[in-house]
Amino acid sequence: MSKNESGSLEKTSIESQKKTLDVSVQDVESLISVSVEDNVFQAEHNLERGLKQRHIQMLSLVGVFGTGLFLSSGKTLALCGNVGMVLSYLFIGILVGLNQLAMIEMSCLMPVTGSYIRHGEHFVDRAFSFALGWICVYQQILPSEIAATSVVMGYWSDLNPAVWVTVFLVIIIGCNSYRIRFYGEIEFFFGVLKILLISGLIIVSAVMDLGGVANVDRIGFRYWKQTPFREYYTDGDLGKFLSWWKAAGSVVYAFGGVNSISFYAGETQKPRHSIYTAGKRIFFRVFTLYLLTVFGLTLILPADHPKIANTTGDSTGSPFVIAIQEAGIKVLPDIINAIVLTSAFSAANLSLFKTSRDLFALAAKGQAPKIFIKTNRFGLPYWGVIIAALFMPLAYMSTSASASTVFGWFQNLTSSNLLITWISIDINHIALQKALKAQGYSRDDLPYKMPFADYGAWISLAFFILLLLTGGYSNFLKGNFDISSFFSAYFVIPLYAVLFFGWKIFQKTSIRKSLEVDLQTLFKDVEENPEEIPPPNRGWRLIKYLWE
Repeated sequence: MSKNESGSLEKTSIESQKKTLDVSVQDVESLISVSVEDNVFQAEHNLERGLKQRHIQMLSLVGVFGTGLFLSSGKTLALCGNVGMVLSYLFIGILVGLNQLAMIEMSCLMPVTGSYIRHGEHFVDRAFSFALGWICVYQQILPSEIAATSVVMGYWSDLNPAVWVTVFLVIIIGCNSYRIRFYGEIEFFFGVLKILLISGLIIVSAVMDLGGVANVDRIGFRYWKQTPFREYYTDGDLGKFLSWWKAAGSVVYAFGGVNSISFYAGETQKPRHSIYTAGKRIFFRVFTLYLLTVFGLTLILPADHPKIANTTGDSTGSPFVIAIQEAGIKVLPDIINAIVLTSAFSAANLSLFKTSRDLFALAAKGQAPKIFIKTNRFGLPYWGVIIAALFMPLAYMSTSASASTVFGWFQNLTSSNLLITWISIDINHIALQKALKAQGYSRDDLPYKMPFADYGAWISLAFFILLLLTGGYSNFLKGNFDISSFFSAYFVIPLYAVLFFGWKIFQKTSIRKSLEVDLQTLFKDVEENPEEIPPPNRGWRLIKYLWE
């Protein structure tokens, strides 16, 4: 063998050993990363995948269409006018839509219970996830909707509200103490009722507007011309804008339940396909139904109507009922009140459910006691349910007039939490985009890609931050400062900062660099767990299209 050949072989041997060493180092680093991160899907095996696509479709609808649409929409109408109200819902609806596209895209890649809470740790920072998770727990654990059920029952009954609080407490705890499929079927039934009511309100509004009710003339767009916009704090165009912006800030919360699409991922069959299909359809259904309902309301009631600025708590304060009663239509208030009752019950049911799953998501990453990750033979994280149930008796405070005022003040502290959640979803998605680019992936590699999600996250992030910072702007106008209003609008910001920096200092966490985000595990799970796409449904197509 020549000297050159010998040198060549030696060089090849050295390079081969170097590559082996590099691979070994990469394997060790990968093992360390997995050890530190744990398997992101490991905790999900404890849960029962009992929800189907139709369940999460309807659960999302149930979460969005709450008592606010039926009872409190009159305040929004009185604040910004008939045209202003429609524009507010349209503006916020577009922003929420862009935000949800980002969330769906992420959840299809990483379908886990707690969705955006778990995403925050995987893509951004453990402290980021910790702060968001505990704010979500704090938001959901106050039993405001159970208190609402007792108020709504007051429409028919003179019994002490504490009796109804007790009754609904027992029922709600029972609904959350069995299989997730049982919970899903109950909420599916309530969702059907709610869609029927909304559809009925849209039809009744159209009939009234077109003069289809006896002794009522054709309204047309009369009220749009009469009170298109209202002024707030000052006169002129500035006053109209301030009114519209304040209304837009409150309309944000009307779309809050859309987040539920991916929240049930760990308990959903074929989670990637189900979330993608549900997410693709649910927002447009919610957006369309909301806009049609609000549009119908603005046609049949003027913004300067003396009864709509304040609600009574039951259906007699609903702007729809006010318009319908004045048109001489009987019985409908009882029907609406019954559906409002199911809405309040459903929202209280959802609060207990989400609290237990928030605690599960936090415990899965060591940010809450590990006891919350334990499940019973039904795949139910029962300790989270127990803790959430222990806070529900706070609803008895609503039975006392003075205590109810204090309790209501504390409830208002959660008013900005939803904006914090949506801001976090956008930040998670932006971090995902940067990680994909840094590690040589593209959005085409994702299991499901949503249109406009890449730059939609940036647009919605900018506006949601603006809405959060200006949520209590009226307190900065001369002579309008109110401590309770200021505190409820901005308390969540220092609370988040304390939780974030406290956990960061205590755990010495760091913001993840794009190259450090573990995308390999996520794409590997997509590859190893392919989902069979079910065939399209046959028969009863028009009815099934509501939820499938």
